[in-house]
Amino acid sequence: MTQTQQLGQQLGPFVAVDPVVDRMRALRSAWHPADGVAVFNRVYLTVTEEIGHAIEAGTFEDRRAAATLDVRFAERYLAAVDSLAGGGPAPACWRPLFRYRRHPGVRPLQFALAGINAHIGHDLALAVVDACRDLECAPADLEDEFDRVGDVLVLLEERIREELMPGPDLLELADPLTHLLGCWSLDRARDGAWLAARSLWQLRGLPELAGEFTERLDRSVGLVGRMLLTPLTRP
Repeated sequence: MTQTQQLGQQLGPFVAVDPVVDRMRALRSAWHPADGVAVFNRVYLTVTEEIGHAIEAGTFEDRRAAATLDVRFAERYLAAVDSLAGGGPAPACWRPLFRYRRHPGVRPLQFALAGINAHIGHDLALAVVDACRDLECAPADLEDEFDRVGDVLVLLEERIREELMPGPDLLELADPLTHLLGCWSLDRARDGAWLAARSLWQLRGLPELAGEFTERLDRSVGLVGRMLLTPLTRP
């Protein structure tokens, strides 16, 4: 049994965020800071910690729903890490980041946003469906929690750009980087994830069609991730 599967067994009246936070902290300690996946992991750890604090503080009206969505969301990323570590295939949306994680021509900001693209564009929709099954509700019942989590992610993206964007002494690099990153929007990715979640929920009684929809979503998000990881400096 993988660590991700063990985390998934902790469902009950309330799903604790701490186990997934602990797992991401362990990955942070195990990976080199310059590793592209480690860059994303640090970013995502910060998000998960902030959402966990918000849940504990009562920011979410339905704490159980918010925690379930947050944990199911994190488990999608951790499952991709587990699959790769076990020699299995990662979802197509994660493959560019795993493949280029040590490429010297890719900037930290690109790694961070490629991970966010994979996680929001693909994993979030599936996590909403997972949470709906756990809570025996429809996506519309989780819309408030979805929006509040999305608000945290928007703030985090702004912080990422501020912290990881090259300084004025690297304008020659920043010009193509700014152009490249301007082609992607977290708001649009989040809107697409919500539409995909609602569509998958409607297709839950048609497993073959739902599987095809999920596969195409996975591949299209992976294509965007490959674009975000375009090397901008020579190795």
